[in-house]
Amino acid sequence: MPANRPLRRLGFLTIGVFDPADPVAGHEATLESIALGERLGFDSAWLRSRHLQHGISSPVAVMAAASQRTSRIELGTAVVPIGLENPFRLAEDLATVDLLSHGRINPGFSAGTPMNLDLFRDAIYPDTHEQEQFGYERLLRFRAFVRGDAVLEEAPTRGIEVFANTVQPHSEGLSSRLWYGAGSLASARWAGENGFHLLTSSVVQGEHGDDFAENQWRQVEEYRAAHPLGDRARVSQGLVVIPTDSATSAQKERYAAYAASRAGRVGVPHGPRRMLFAADLVGPSADIAEMLLADPTFRAVEEVAFALPFSFEPEDYVQLLHDIAERLAPLLGWVPGRG
Repeated sequence: MPANRPLRRLGFLTIGVFDPADPVAGHEATLESIALGERLGFDSAWLRSRHLQHGISSPVAVMAAASQRTSRIELGTAVVPIGLENPFRLAEDLATVDLLSHGRINPGFSAGTPMNLDLFRDAIYPDTHEQEQFGYERLLRFRAFVRGDAVLEEAPTRGIEVFANTVQPHSEGLSSRLWYGAGSLASARWAGENGFHLLTSSVVQGEHGDDFAENQWRQVEEYRAAHPLGDRARVSQGLVVIPTDSATSAQKERYAAYAASRAGRVGVPHGPRRMLFAADLVGPSADIAEMLLADPTFRAVEEVAFALPFSFEPEDYVQLLHDIAERLAPLLGWVPGRG
């Protein structure tokens, strides 16, 4: 088991659920959660990306709004499927938001055929879906645009209009803050070879038996073995944690029921890729800290993005964020402002 590294950077992840009858309220609640996270000292807030669902569909727009309500907390995506994006336009949008946030954006991506593509394939690519390439090349093209690589050989002038030969605006440093959400050993290795930071999640491919923790740790090993920085390469662990220290009796009952409804999927490989789900960690912070300190991946990383359950109420998220920042994280070695 790797030596324990004190937790330096504390983050949380949200899907930003909303009621379709009142989507404004849900988006406002997400922005309030991010602002609360900053006040509690969280180092980062991460947004999921959902389509045709009642969750955040435009994380770039939400990050832009959050950047104007906060001043310190970093804002990330975990993750944007690059296959659903135009790399050129996304580079423009993210560079703009990064400048407005004064360099706080941490975009995270996945490559390959996006989940549920069949539901909206014809809406996004009505004429070209057979020709679209959803692999790593699309993400590398995006990074080249963000990095400032030339789009044109020369910067042309047409009449009174002067053009640049690189994507505008350019935000210095954004290309060094790109993350990849790996689900397999091969994708973790690719992320390391290509210099991305690594996002792990609560779902991994079971390539070394049926134990989630073993497979997640193997991915981190594979990634760091391939990365030029080795053991110093950045990895953020993603798990669902539900501390109950300040929860009401009703909340505790609801949290326990939520975890029980999902427990049957743990330890059992799913589908042809043998996907494994992590167990939800529910209980007092002291108990959760004990479980995390025994987890090989947690012991090897210095930053986390704890996932907030998708179906809870705004007041539940307030309680969870307080307990994570004020009770759980200090037990893991986290000190606000140190990251």
